[in-house]
Amino acid sequence: MAVGRKKIFNEEVALKAAMEVFWEKGYIGASIAELTQRMGINKPSMYSTFGNKEALFILASKLYAKSKIECLSAALNQADLPLKQRLKTYMMSIVAVQCESETTKGCYLVQCQTEVASGDIPAEASQLLNNTVDYVQKLLEAILSNDQESKRLGFDKEAKVKAFCLSVTLRGTATMARCGHPKSELEAVIDHSLRGIGFE
Repeated sequence: MAVGRKKIFNEEVALKAAMEVFWEKGYIGASIAELTQRMGINKPSMYSTFGNKEALFILASKLYAKSKIECLSAALNQADLPLKQRLKTYMMSIVAVQCESETTKGCYLVQCQTEVASGDIPAEASQLLNNTVDYVQKLLEAILSNDQESKRLGFDKEAKVKAFCLSVTLRGTATMARCGHPKSELEAVIDHSLRGIGFE
């Protein structure tokens, strides 16, 4: 009876490497050759473990959302801290991700959004990216709508537009981070954005 060949690579490490390639190159720009080279596996191993390029991209995008975006939301729930401080901490944690390495600067989502707009990314992957982008804006809107301090400041009445402004700011910092602007400069942008929605 034939016995399947045992895997000799770490799937989590390989998937993280694939995520970094997509982060740098986008979906279209990431070649199978570069993906497998960076993942440290051959093509048959990639296809048997992760599926085709689209399936790999979906898994990598889910990993990015979970490990780089969704895990940061706890900062917004520290009710003992002023709302402005919580929002800045949350936004700066995203900026830190955008600036975290020399090769993967910017936002994975923003990097791939242009491909979504052009229709170059398959439908399922496109929907996943859009949902993750919406996650940040909806999270900010929920805080501005329901937080007691936000209500005292009257921010809840324009929670949607204020959340949109902050979300757009984060897309802008992603682009600037990819262009090489340091975290210190982007922090000033975050401060201006928070003042722009009504904080002193």
